[in-house]
Amino acid sequence: MTPRALFYSMSVNSPEAGGLGQRLRNFVVVSVAVVLSVAVVLGLQTRTPSASLSDMAEASVPLNEAITNGKPTLVEFYANWCTSCQAMAGDLQQLKSEFQQDVNFVMLNVDNNKWLPEMLHYRVDGIPHFAFLTETGNDAGAAIGEIPRAVLAENLTALVAGNELPYAQAEGQTSDVETALEPSGSADDPRSHGAQVVQ
Repeated sequence: MTPRALFYSMSVNSPEAGGLGQRLRNFVVVSVAVVLSVAVVLGLQTRTPSASLSDMAEASVPLNEAITNGKPTLVEFYANWCTSCQAMAGDLQQLKSEFQQDVNFVMLNVDNNKWLPEMLHYRVDGIPHFAFLTETGNDAGAAIGEIPRAVLAENLTALVAGNELPYAQAEGQTSDVETALEPSGSADDPRSHGAQVVQ
């Protein structure tokens, strides 16, 4: 009789053998669960943390410095609530590590009204919105929405070389900007003070 047949015969024919089989099966299940739990915990500890938009923005070059330091610039209009911005944060962090010697990385939060003139200038109505600026601060192109890292990298390579951007008007999935970009003209709107004619 083979060991397998003997085990089957014992588990079917004897009550104490059935209890042993059940305990053995439970032991195997618990052992596998423990091994998987340890693997998950170790996996979580070794996983690289995702890039935080707030941390990236704090580490970015200030816009006034970027426009005057003689290097080309990538300006990202973003918001912390923007899922497309969050999805691209890791790619942007990688691009920054590759290009930071040659390119300024600037992040402007669309929820901050301070950046309203820039949002109007670059016609930001969806985010993430990437504006590529030459070393003299001139507009070289834009990429709007979730753009593959390779496309942004090719644009940055061309920007550094002083060439035309291969994807100067790239578009992907965006999050709508909820900030009103147009003055409403009502007297209650602080941006409308210059729009009224005094007679």
